[in-house]
Amino acid sequence: MATPLSPSSASSASSASSPDAPAPLHTVAVVGLGTMGAGITEVLAKAGRRVIGIDISAAQAARCLAALETSTARAVARGRLTERQRADALALVSTGTDLREAAGADLVIEVAPESYEIKQQLFRELDAIVRPDAILATGTNALSVTRLAAESARPERVLGLHFFNPAPAMKLVEVVSSVLTAPQAVAQVTGLAVELGKEPVAVGDRPGFVADGLLFGYLNQAAAMYEARYASREDIDAAMKLGCGLPMGPLALLDLIGVDTARTVLDAMYAASHDRLHAPAPILKQLSEAGLTGRKAGRGFYTYEAPGSPAVVPDALTPAPGGSGVPGRPVRSVGVAGSGTMASGIAEVFAKAGYDVVLAARTEEKAAAAKARIGKSFARSVDKGRLTPEAAAGALERITPAGSYDAFADVDLAVEAVAEDLAVKQQLFATLDKVCRPGAVLATTTSSLPVIACARATSRPQDVVGMHFFNPAPAMKLVEVVRTVLTAEDARSTVDEVCASIKKHPVNCGDRAGFIVNALLFPYLNNAIKMVQEHYASLDDIDAAMKLGGGYPMGPFELLDVVGLDVSLAIEKVLHREFRDPGLAPAPLLEHLVAAGCLGRKTGRGFREHARR
Repeated sequence: MATPLSPSSASSASSASSPDAPAPLHTVAVVGLGTMGAGITEVLAKAGRRVIGIDISAAQAARCLAALETSTARAVARGRLTERQRADALALVSTGTDLREAAGADLVIEVAPESYEIKQQLFRELDAIVRPDAILATGTNALSVTRLAAESARPERVLGLHFFNPAPAMKLVEVVSSVLTAPQAVAQVTGLAVELGKEPVAVGDRPGFVADGLLFGYLNQAAAMYEARYASREDIDAAMKLGCGLPMGPLALLDLIGVDTARTVLDAMYAASHDRLHAPAPILKQLSEAGLTGRKAGRGFYTYEAPGSPAVVPDALTPAPGGSGVPGRPVRSVGVAGSGTMASGIAEVFAKAGYDVVLAARTEEKAAAAKARIGKSFARSVDKGRLTPEAAAGALERITPAGSYDAFADVDLAVEAVAEDLAVKQQLFATLDKVCRPGAVLATTTSSLPVIACARATSRPQDVVGMHFFNPAPAMKLVEVVRTVLTAEDARSTVDEVCASIKKHPVNCGDRAGFIVNALLFPYLNNAIKMVQEHYASLDDIDAAMKLGGGYPMGPFELLDVVGLDVSLAIEKVLHREFRDPGLAPAPLLEHLVAAGCLGRKTGRGFREHARR
């Protein structure tokens, strides 16, 4: 396994094979047989544990058994279980409505509703029922394990065991200790998690723990972004999926989790942190109180075919197929300003799509070198069978290198991809204003600077728009199309139409720091740094938690080292300066590493050591 345990829990788990190892947990009672309880029951039964399922509703207990029969039958059909294994697993499960049936359990896992009153009452009743050596685990992801333990007669045997949904598929399990929890109980439960095929991460008791502690702050900001009408729900979700490789957009994920559940988690997080980023966005309260709690209700941020259905159906907020209805300007030729990786990638994208491209740099040599780099990229595509030799040759022929921006005189769209320095970009836009023909659209690829500042350097701010490609431009599908308060609607439509023609997905947003992706991504990265800075969890545990529990392609520290700590710090500073929220202030640890020259992979050291290239 990657790095599932902290050093202390790893040593405890390894001791499970010693003669003094704690007794294994053979019989487990699961209290609460909703979606999560049913999933945990399935995981335990498949691993050969006897499971006693308990729910106050006999109908819910029956539904749990039916769900188990269906899921195991599906596993047999897919070759993941044999009929014998299925029969054995089903024989290990019994269900009922009487809590006293948990009397013989070695471990009780409660997954009751997220309410202190309900869970505390449950723990008081269990205290009088289970054996003195039994472990009581709460499946909460929002409430204080310490507070629940303090209400128990055996606080040293109480801990958190946070599975992720769907429990059979998700590998991560957070094992949560309070200051009262006995190390032996942690070792027993950690050992069980390993035997279940899960990757346990040992964490302390604070709302959200690791994965949800980072995830829900990000989801909350996305909800606030949508509430402010900065971007549509579809564009926010597409931006995070395509720009960050996430399996689901934040608003769709809120609907899946449950808007009411998200509000409960955020309330608990805010009560502990008093960080405004954790204060639930008002729209979460409005939707919750209206009963629009997401998929389970058939409507939340999106509208669904039926309650519980994953199928989204059009509603009054669904964008019209034709967009704004304002046609864009014709674009036949494109000018790309710059000679670096991003400029070369953008020129490659346009040339492959059939546009005539002028690639201009400060000198003819730099422009020629950039075209040569594109030629090598085309050759690699030919070797991999992605392009025919004829298509590659034709695309390269469409690129004309130039040592002066005067070559942009006849282009219909000019895209700058020079250094991320406002003075440099403003000087370039003043030049483009003079050399480009009237009606040409002028676009900046900035990821953090104000587009309006570039527009004001020209005499035609209505023609200026942001066109933020993601790196590497040939591979990444997303383009953030950024309108200023002065951008003409047909200029924005032009960029939308061009994006479609080069097979990119445009998302529209206003001109504010971070646009969509960076405004949501970098506060999440900053909060991960704060967790390490506060010694709450290790780099490895946090990265493992977000990959296994959140479906992220990279953990936050892996990503920070790839992006560059200096680049990350610059973006954090821009966000903090724009929104003036104390929660967005860059983590001091990030500033210290940058000051020390530890910038990530490019310097060989960032949050981790890297081999120099």
